[in-house]
Amino acid sequence: MHFKKTLTGAIVAATMGISSVATAADVVIGVPNWPSVAATASILKVVIEDNFGLEVELQNATNPVVFEAMDSGSMHVHPEVWLPNQSNLNNTFVNQKKTVIQAPNGTPAFQGMCVTKGTAERTGIKKISDLSDPDMAKNFDTDGDGKGEVWIGASGWASTNVEKVRAKSYGYDETMNLMEMDESVAMAGVDNAVAKGEDSVFFCYTPHHLFALHELVILEEPAYDASKWKMVQPTDDPNWLEVSDTPVAWDLAYLHIHYATSLKKDHPDVAAMLDSVKLTTDLVSGMTYALVVDKKDANEYAQEWVSKNSSVVDSWLK
Repeated sequence: MHFKKTLTGAIVAATMGISSVATAADVVIGVPNWPSVAATASILKVVIEDNFGLEVELQNATNPVVFEAMDSGSMHVHPEVWLPNQSNLNNTFVNQKKTVIQAPNGTPAFQGMCVTKGTAERTGIKKISDLSDPDMAKNFDTDGDGKGEVWIGASGWASTNVEKVRAKSYGYDETMNLMEMDESVAMAGVDNAVAKGEDSVFFCYTPHHLFALHELVILEEPAYDASKWKMVQPTDDPNWLEVSDTPVAWDLAYLHIHYATSLKKDHPDVAAMLDSVKLTTDLVSGMTYALVVDKKDANEYAQEWVSKNSSVVDSWLK
């Protein structure tokens, strides 16, 4: 699969009626650029508007921008904060400044590196450290520069920074070009590689529709060990890449809704509802499948989802 080295992908949210301009809506939900957060945002919008009579606006933004906006009150909700990925932002705004609240219920999530089953069978790759072998890396070289290509995530994702460190820690930053691009473009590349029988390796995570769409093989690596995981984000240290080291698997992550502390005062019923939201990995995977694979309109799908999952929504409103 050919991951182009310079490519601006289409932002998922841009096709979902999401505004990038500040408005005077009662509740503003920030939407970073991956499918599951866009799906959850659309569903929360429908639930809040239908049950509380408020106007809700969705706005494109990166994770740091959403947190800064919740701090200032210009945004009110981040639908899907990955922890520990965003622990630096969580520590700053939740634990220290206390201008943002972390909702209690988290959806468990996996993160790692995957290949397709066909790739595993053709190349014999089993472990993530295999990518540091130049002979293995050649299987993923589509432009003849002597290095393979691996998608490590989109620009602006905290996980993308972690994957840069993991590549350094395992040594495949020397044998592989670390490709950053919008997820929709990268996933189209995986689909194309499967169709053509080409080899591909890429960052993968759950909840995600790709596990239902293709047979994926998760590359093996040493189990997570907190004593060996030293990850510093660029916002905390300009030399973050040099001082970080992550030579083990990711720890299990959890996805949490976060919201501005001011929401408890301005719309306490909405804040109480957000505290009660609970989603399973399967539910979120189904949402992303509907938007990405079935290409359903996010607003229409959200209405449909809320109607079909009334018992789930009712549990949030008690």
